[in-house]
Amino acid sequence: MIQQVRWGVLGAASIAIQRTMPAINEAPSATLHAIASRDGTKAVALAAQLGAARAYACYEELLTDPEVDAVYVPLPNQLHFEWSLRAMEAGKHVLCEKPLCLTSHEVQRLCAARDRTGMQIEEAFGYRNHPQWDRLRELIATEQVGPIRAAHATLAKQFLDPADVRNNAAAGGGALYDLGSYSINALNLIFGRAPDRVVAALEHDPQFRIDRLSSALLDYGAAHATLTVASQAGPAAWATHQQLTVLGARGWLRLNFPFAQARPTPCVIEVGDETSVGAIATSVHEFTPVNQYALQIERFSRRVLGATVRAWPIEDALQTLHTIEAILASARSGMWQTLTRLDLKDRL
Repeated sequence: MIQQVRWGVLGAASIAIQRTMPAINEAPSATLHAIASRDGTKAVALAAQLGAARAYACYEELLTDPEVDAVYVPLPNQLHFEWSLRAMEAGKHVLCEKPLCLTSHEVQRLCAARDRTGMQIEEAFGYRNHPQWDRLRELIATEQVGPIRAAHATLAKQFLDPADVRNNAAAGGGALYDLGSYSINALNLIFGRAPDRVVAALEHDPQFRIDRLSSALLDYGAAHATLTVASQAGPAAWATHQQLTVLGARGWLRLNFPFAQARPTPCVIEVGDETSVGAIATSVHEFTPVNQYALQIERFSRRVLGATVRAWPIEDALQTLHTIEAILASARSGMWQTLTRLDLKDRL
């Protein structure tokens, strides 16, 4: 039995260099074993910088390394499906950046490959590993603010660089696939399932041809949710503007930094009960800085090693993609779009 999961990383994306590979080095159950890049010189330099034992000049070579147990895929969005599939077929467990795929059909194929190969695969939503989400789950389950009636998620940042993959429509760019995947995933976690139907409006950049402002109303039957994501609005700092509000029958919950934390940062969940006035909280749950990327790597590595830990099957990603596809269809037609329902109960 191996005592640590030996990780291989495909590509030299900034999120891998700045967050995930340092997180692998921080996690007790993981070790950074190999890095692959199309630029072999870059791979060698990064391996030396981050302490990886091996460097490869192509992704295929890393997948044939028998000592690699798990692969992290931070490649451009349109490559996620291909290399996640190839990694599982090569006998590697997979942690793939969001969005897991660009279509629900591709997610279905990954589900089939997972079942066929027996490999573990997850979509890399680091936020789900943050302790604030455990607390949110408890607050919702115990109906601290009553049954949930509505929720609203907002994410925004200025991504103006023409070379940024988020501005490349052919690479699956745009606000909805990038920032929207967070909000949709989170809203589906809160309500335990995907919405019944959606209606949406998208505004596109005339040069990049990507959606830069996307809003949607999600109908969960007895509850509603709204989301707004923008890739050319808000701050230009190291983190997106982000906020999540949950409205209950007897109060509300508000998270001030619920999603991607590029740096470990203090955050809070504010609670307004039935006695609260306006937006003034009646109680506050505070959280000290934690590295949610290291928590993600440690949890997934322990899962690979056989421990009983929380897991998020990629059927969740299937519902996220169903929702994104419905939002895109609604924006084109100007009409409500109905989704095929798949229960996600108890996944929060």
